[in-house]
This record gives sequence, structure tokens and C-alpha cells, in this order.
Amino acid sequence: MSAVETFAAGGYRYIPAVFQYSSGVAAEPGFMLERARFGEALPLAQAFSAVERHLGAIGRPLGAFAACELRSPAPFTEEGFRDFNKAYVVTLERWGLYRGGDKPVNPVARTNVCPMYDAPREPVMHAFSYTVPAAADGPRAASFVLAGGGESLGPGSTHRERIVHRGDTSPEGMRAKLSAVMQEMERRLGLLGFSWRDATSTQAYTVQNIGHLVGEVLAARGACANGLTWTYAWPPVVELEFEMDVRRIARELLV
Repeated sequence: MSAVETFAAGGYRYIPAVFQYSSGVAAEPGFMLERARFGEALPLAQAFSAVERHLGAIGRPLGAFAACELRSPAPFTEEGFRDFNKAYVVTLERWGLYRGGDKPVNPVARTNVCPMYDAPREPVMHAFSYTVPAAADGPRAASFVLAGGGESLGPGSTHRERIVHRGDTSPEGMRAKLSAVMQEMERRLGLLGFSWRDATSTQAYTVQNIGHLVGEVLAARGACANGLTWTYAWPPVVELEFEMDVRRIARELLV
């Protein structure tokens, strides 16, 4: 599998990652990405039905579904996260997006975080992104969504072992975590043909104090040219402390 694959049925390319999601998507020529945010986040079953209705109403196939943003009640254990994801991909498989087997394929990017306050009672969908035809190539057509990424990026054979500075939320521990995630976001941007200058929205998810690092680690590298949205939430797996996602969207709407 190459570093970037094309999902022709959806009109976008993606960075292959794990069975539950891709690392990011970008609209192919002739298409652009729109993002729809629910006025009130919906439980997953209701949300998927709402996505089907929305895509049908605008004349887009289910394959146009390219990314989603979830909120969960609390961080999962690794086993609990696997179980959740096995249930999550069932709908994507029905829609023709996910293919299981020895080498699973899932082009859909995803962020899933756990708010510290006003947490949902069950996993919900906050927003979703999809492709629509672009009238012409240009700034609006050049659109992308990077999936949420945490600091499980170091060496090791297990998720837990790979966590950068695991258990260390000191100022220097958080600096190392942010730096590792920034490098991963830059890698993904490069694979899709973009840079920080192309990003129109950068999000950070953590309950740790990163105020002293926003300038030195994020803004100094160009990640905050259009500001930074900080959501007070944990990443989706226990012991992770910081997550980011990045996007450039042609149009955003409330549904």
C-alpha cells in the first residue's frame, strides 16, 4: 500500500493508517470538502442516519463521506477502544467505505475525543465532512482534513509503549508530546501536498496546561496563523494527554 491512496468513489485521496480510520483526506481534482456540524451532537446511530439523509438531499453518494468528529464519555482502554471501533466500522462497511479482512481498508479520517465537562452519555457525532463537486480548481477546491492524532508515536510494540513521555505531564513532558504530534501533523500535510500555510483551522485537545507551549511549539512553526481552537478534552485512549487535528474546508454549515 502506498503512502497515499485514492478513493475514487468518494472523490478524495487518503493516508492509510489503521482499520478504524485513515490519517487524513484531501479532495481530488474536481471536488472540494464541505463540513457539516450538528446543532446538537447526535448518538452514532442517529448521526449516521442524519448523514445519509443529508448526503441524499444534496445528491451525493454515501462514498462521499470523508471524515467525522466524535465525542465519547471517557477515554477507553485499548481493549475497549478496539471493541468500539469494531462496531463503528459496521456502518462504513455497509456504505461501501470500509473493507475488512487480512488487510483492512478504511479511507475515512476521524477525530474522537472525550470532553472533561458536559461529556455525552454515549459516543456522539459532532461534525462530518464530505466531498462535493467543485466548479473549478482554486483555493476552495484545495481542501483537506487531517484525522486527530495523539502522542502514541514513539518506539515500542504496544500502544502504551509508544506514548511519548508516558505519564509525564510536566512542562517538559508536555513539550515533548506537542513536538511529536506537530511533527506527525507536518508529515501528514506533506503527504497530501499541503503545509501549515494552507491550514484554515487548527484544533488542540487536552486537559493539560499548554498555554506556555502554544507560542513556542505551535505558533512558531506556523500552526496558528488562523488561530487555535482548544477543546478541553482527553484523547480517546487512557494515558494519552494531547491530540491535534487540522483542516482546510471549502464551506462549513450547521445542520
